[in-house]
Amino acid sequence: MICVSIGRGRHRQMIAEHKHLAEKGAKLVELRLDYLHRDVSLQRVVSDRPCPVIVTCRRPQDGGKWKKSDQDRVTLLRSAIAAGVEYVDLEEDVAKQVPRFGDTKRIVSLHDFEKTPADLEEIHARLVACDADIVKIATMAHNPQDNLRMFRLMQQSAIPTVGVCMGEIGTPTRILANKFGAPFTYATFHQERSLAPGQLSFDRMREIYRVDEINKETEVYGVIADPVAHSLSPIVHNASFATLKMNKVYVPFRVPAATLDRFIKDCDELGVKGLSVTIPHKEAVMQHCQRIDGAARAIGAVNTVVFGDGGPVGYNTDYRAAMNSIDRRLQAGGRRTPLAGDAGLVLGAGGAARAIAVGLMRRGADVVISGRTLQRAEKLARSIECRSVPWEQRHNVKAEVVVNATPVGMHPNVDESPYDMHYLRPNAIVFDTVYNPEQTLLYKEAQQRNCRVISGVEMFIGQAALQFKHFTGQDAPENLMREQFKRAIGAAKY
Repeated sequence: MICVSIGRGRHRQMIAEHKHLAEKGAKLVELRLDYLHRDVSLQRVVSDRPCPVIVTCRRPQDGGKWKKSDQDRVTLLRSAIAAGVEYVDLEEDVAKQVPRFGDTKRIVSLHDFEKTPADLEEIHARLVACDADIVKIATMAHNPQDNLRMFRLMQQSAIPTVGVCMGEIGTPTRILANKFGAPFTYATFHQERSLAPGQLSFDRMREIYRVDEINKETEVYGVIADPVAHSLSPIVHNASFATLKMNKVYVPFRVPAATLDRFIKDCDELGVKGLSVTIPHKEAVMQHCQRIDGAARAIGAVNTVVFGDGGPVGYNTDYRAAMNSIDRRLQAGGRRTPLAGDAGLVLGAGGAARAIAVGLMRRGADVVISGRTLQRAEKLARSIECRSVPWEQRHNVKAEVVVNATPVGMHPNVDESPYDMHYLRPNAIVFDTVYNPEQTLLYKEAQQRNCRVISGVEMFIGQAALQFKHFTGQDAPENLMREQFKRAIGAAKY
């Protein structure tokens, strides 16, 4: 179950949002009375409530806005219990001052906005001793291990426990709470009005992650990166799981580089079955794989890990998606010996550049690397044994294949191109890995020059579909993935 927190300055706003959420299917809301600017009229916000409520009134030290006296706050909380609300949230010191009454259930809570304490179990035991029906502990996560400790606490507790790790690292605890036995998890009314660090909106929790459907049997997949909040992979994979009615969820895991080793070892306990891997982990994760497929080994990077009985297996779907896209363009042009002897110019020296460059070389192309940072381009060229040229000389390469693996042309800099259109050869293959916007300036100019063009959207969906196949053994619903992805990047512009 998802509890949606409402924190508004006016009574009528709080009442309106409560009604709106109930109409959208919310089964529980938290009324943050400390957000109300004027004297709180408890009866006004709870007397005609359209769904059950948790009444909460937090002090600044607990992450709230209450400015009056502690005695006024205790009186307000006692009044909520006397009014028969379904739940009341009490901090440890207040719980000892407010006796049980009627049918109102007591949530005894603790918030630590600096850390996840080492003595979680001791803190939990103290809160339980305060006559708690439910224990809530919210702490700041500094590494993924904090999440696992919180999951263990929820799973092992005899008293229903909501354990939340705040911040971007802690996002998995919000999404996976039901899997580990929490009675509910928290969301905010709107993503731009988060009431706690890392809190997700009700719509995202329900529509993207299907949190209400998660149970202890739900298989976990995800993307590991640092940072990770920008990733669009959860949108396309979760939509695919939902369409095919799979009891699976795809979660963003922010994993700092120093914590990668521990995180991979913890995946079994977390229930993780497969991972997408991106910056900065594509190379480092290889040492944790029991097997690595040939393409990934040749590239020196893994972007997909599948956990099985024989241990983690690494793949590189960036490579295969890019080559599949290029092969389709070649076949459309009647080429039977793809790329053999052709010059391939790869702009950029990052992970995508490496994957595509190796793919071109394996098909017999003469690959040239050109990057805006000469040292990086030269290093990449040496590592895969091809040529490099300075950025200023990129137009001197008479290329049949031009690949942009730089961010040049990405939103909002849509009027920029990494390559002058006048040097594009008609019928050449032009591959722009930028996907926002889908039709970059380079893409449009290549069309004008009658080139065969590949967009970054095609590559993204291609690699995601291949990952889905590795994860599930089933073909991905690619049209759905493309629709969801385009909708997401369109929304990201505004």
